[in-house]
Amino acid sequence: MEYRQLPHGNANEKFSVLGLGMGGIQHTPPQEIEAIIRKAIENGINFFDLCAGGAVYEPFGKAIAGQREKVFLQMHFGAVYDENGEYGWCRDFETIKRTFLWELETLGTDYADFGFLHCVDEEEDFETLCKNGVLDYLKELKAQGIVRHIGFSSHSPAVANRIIDTGLIDMMMFSINPAYDFEKGDEYGIGSANERFKLFRRCQAEGIGISVMKPFFAGRLLSAEHSPFGTALTHTQCLQYAIDRPGVLTAVPGVQTPEHLDQLLQFLTAADVEKDYSVIGSFTAQTVSGICVYCNHCQPCPAGIDIGLVNKYYDLAKAGDAIAAGHYDKLSVKADACLHCGHCESRCPFHVKQEARMEAIGAYFG
Repeated sequence: MEYRQLPHGNANEKFSVLGLGMGGIQHTPPQEIEAIIRKAIENGINFFDLCAGGAVYEPFGKAIAGQREKVFLQMHFGAVYDENGEYGWCRDFETIKRTFLWELETLGTDYADFGFLHCVDEEEDFETLCKNGVLDYLKELKAQGIVRHIGFSSHSPAVANRIIDTGLIDMMMFSINPAYDFEKGDEYGIGSANERFKLFRRCQAEGIGISVMKPFFAGRLLSAEHSPFGTALTHTQCLQYAIDRPGVLTAVPGVQTPEHLDQLLQFLTAADVEKDYSVIGSFTAQTVSGICVYCNHCQPCPAGIDIGLVNKYYDLAKAGDAIAAGHYDKLSVKADACLHCGHCESRCPFHVKQEARMEAIGAYFG
């Protein structure tokens, strides 16, 4: 395992380049969650992102009991859980505070290595976190040693740069994969390739570490059928691509089963030729014909459907992302509002049959 030093950290704050995300493991049996975490630590993984379902915290706490000093935890201020333990997104200060204190207690720890402003993609959202006291609360916790470092997660280079401008940030969580970086991703791949790479270089220059989410583009890059490039990449290629970006310290893909972890751990013994991702240089726009890449060239929809977003949530849900269905349910205009007017298909540069897609999506989500 390779370990990378947090630039604004102490000598002991070195992170495994292969970390682990907890976002998809919430429905795994507790004993299995505990076993997965223990095995990850035994194999050198020491960095964990805890944007997870509520049921994850107790078994995770059991797994790290007696070895808390071996791991680094990235905890999100704005990720909350309902009475069933399902993930939610919140900006209410008291709810965020109450959730964080519950997380610490359930994990059996008295500090977080990173306190993150959660999923800040809009300038107005960052302003809300400043005005409602969440950012000040993080600063207080850092002064008390309860939070060791302040960071944030985002998908937007413009918003990320604004947050970094505060001078408070030691770590950023960002979505990095070839689909996003070469403008073939969904609406979370915000910004041009040039904007994204400038952000990564800024982080490297200013000593801000990057943890990588979505290295496999929700699994789509691993399938020739679902990849926007029409060619499958491997887990190893995607992970190497992510950790090769400037400023990146660790990638935190999610797992659901011990077998998923075993698959990720193959990265540690892979030969250089297996890590070579130079094939992406041959990808062209022609390879995505017939596949929705969420570019929204089809807009505006006469029925008011956000066609790119609807397609994105459908693809993610089919790839096993349980959270995507919840996001789809919150849309004010869904796929079944399609008028079959042909406007979108006449404008689509990738010749996607969106009318048929809307029927399939509407039936899938019921």
